Amino acid sequence: MPLTPSQRPTREWPLLILTLLLVGMIVYPLWQTYAGASTDAWLNWPAERWAKLLLGPEQVACYCCFVWGVFIFLGRFFETCRQRGAFSLGLLSTEEGTRILPEDARTLQRRVDQLAAEHGPFILANMIRAGLSKLGLSRSSLDVRETLKTQADVDLGRLISSMATMNYLAWAIPAIGFFGTVRGLAGSMTLAGEGGEQLRIATQHLTIAFDCTLVALGLSLISMALIHTLQRDEESVVIDCQQYCLEHLVNRIYEPELSGKSTGLGHTPDLSAAGMIAGSHTERGAR
Repeated sequence: MPLTPSQRPTREWPLLILTLLLVGMIVYPLWQTYAGASTDAWLNWPAERWAKLLLGPEQVACYCCFVWGVFIFLGRFFETCRQRGAFSLGLLSTEEGTRILPEDARTLQRRVDQLAAEHGPFILANMIRAGLSKLGLSRSSLDVRETLKTQADVDLGRLISSMATMNYLAWAIPAIGFFGTVRGLAGSMTLAGEGGEQLRIATQHLTIAFDCTLVALGLSLISMALIHTLQRDEESVVIDCQQYCLEHLVNRIYEPELSGKSTGLGHTPDLSAAGMIAGSHTERGAR
C-alpha cells in the first residue's frame, strides 16, 4: 500500500529541535547581557538542597505515577508498531486489476484468519474480516463500506477507553503535587507571626510547597506529551487501516448485478475502481 500522509514520518520533532536552537541563539546572549550571574545561583545549590527539591514524599509519589505511565506508554507504543506490521503481511492482494467477487469472501476470510492466527490479532485483520463477512451476506460494496466505518469506530473507541489509566495518572501527578503544596502552605501558615527559629521552619515549609509544585508540573508536562503522541499514533493506525480496506477491498469489489444492469442498457461494464465508485454512488441515488 502506498504511504498515506499519516504513515509518513512526522516532522514535528525536528521542528522542535530547530525551535529550541533558534530561541536559544536569541535568548542566551540577552540572558547573559541583562540577567548576568545573578540568575545562575541555582546552579550552585548544595546537594542537600537538590535532595529536598527532588526527594520529598510527594515527589516520590509523582515519580511512581510517572514511571507507571511510561511503562504503559512503551507497551502501547510497541503494540502500535506491531499493528503497523500488518500492512506488510499481504492480507489482501495489492496487484493492479485485481477484482473481488462476493463468492471470494469466504476464501479470503479464511486466509486472513490464518495469517492473523500466525502473527497475532490485528486491527487491520479484524476490519478486513468484518468487511468480507458483510460482502458474503449482502454482496454490496456500499454495505461493506458502512461495515468498515462501524468497525473502525469500534476499534477507535476501544483504544480511547483503554487510555483511562494513563489519563488518570496524568491527572494524579499534578494533584499529588498540589497536595504537597497545600501541606507546605498549611505548615507555614501555622507559624505565621513567629520569629527566630520558627521563622526558619516556616520558610522551609514554603520551600516544600513550591518544590512539590515544580516537580509535579514538570512531570505532568512530559506525561501529557507522551499521551497525545500515543493517541495520535493509534488514531493514525485506524485511519490507515480504513484507507487500506478502501483501496484493496471496497474499490475492488465486482458486483455482477450492477454489471448486468449496465450491460442490459447497452453499455460496457466499467470494472475500474473509479467505475465501481461511480456505480456505488448511482445505486445510492437510486435508493
